[in-house]
Amino acid sequence: MEINPILQNVLAPPVLFFLIGAISVLFKSDLEIPAPLPKLFSLYLLLAIGFKGGIEIQKSGFTDQVLPTLSAAILMSLVIPLIGFLILRFKFDVFNSAAIAAAYGSISAVTFISAESFLESQKIAFDGFMVGALALMESPAIIVGLLLVKFAAPKNRPKSRKMHLSAILHESLLNGSVYLLLSSLIVGFLTASSNPSGIAKMEPFTGQLFYGAECFFLLDMGIVAAQRLPRLKNAGSFLIGFAIFMPLFNAFIGVFVARFLSLGPGNALLFVVLCASASYLAVPAAMRMTVPEAKSSYYISTTLGLTFPFNIVLGIPIYMSLVNTIIPLSPL
Repeated sequence: MEINPILQNVLAPPVLFFLIGAISVLFKSDLEIPAPLPKLFSLYLLLAIGFKGGIEIQKSGFTDQVLPTLSAAILMSLVIPLIGFLILRFKFDVFNSAAIAAAYGSISAVTFISAESFLESQKIAFDGFMVGALALMESPAIIVGLLLVKFAAPKNRPKSRKMHLSAILHESLLNGSVYLLLSSLIVGFLTASSNPSGIAKMEPFTGQLFYGAECFFLLDMGIVAAQRLPRLKNAGSFLIGFAIFMPLFNAFIGVFVARFLSLGPGNALLFVVLCASASYLAVPAAMRMTVPEAKSSYYISTTLGLTFPFNIVLGIPIYMSLVNTIIPLSPL
């Protein structure tokens, strides 16, 4: 594997700001981002990527590759939590296994955005419809995790409310990040279809500001990730190993699925990154509310303290190398 793409990725401004944030915690700097701002930037990034994705889907149309890719994305978000659950049950109870497995079956929008930035830096083309895969992969993993708890956990759960199917669907489909991403995707599609002038008006907000907002958000993510690292001591070596090797395993499966779908290198990388990333926002929010028996320090510290930094710094170029090795080069 060539070292140049890894160095280019590490030296990209978003990754450097992430590292600056992490280093500030290690050196006990008083750098901090006021609480409302990270949430605001997170919502902004979801809105912008959804809006731009909707525009690109309208431009490209629903080609023969779109529906199979979106279907495969949903399938992966259903299968990955089941595999993770079976592995985790060797060490953890049903509640923790289901919560952690759901987090690793879901996705990280910021990792996806970082992969897009990497592709742009490498001048590798990709399609906007991949944002649709991003939007569709978060909810199924939450549904699988909650269903695993519903059917595999002991019947008497004094700490939690009884889960009905309607509650499961509500938690998975209407959590804030999924709702905003899907809604922005629809708005972008409708704008491109019926009001093209609206795209130019939105461009300064969704285009020119995007890269800077990503850097600012990753600065905060670096701080939060480094703050989570000490809690990994309680997770144990098994879970620490899971946080690194599960994304690699998922990426390996994802690249063969991408090859089966005949995806080009750019789309293949984005698909693999979606398979390899883990949720630290939507899934934890759903699990804290519906599965209080699971330890949040497990599924948040591993996804945010280990998997997210690994994917941002090293994972993306490693997955690109995997794509280039397994998927034959073909013109886009």
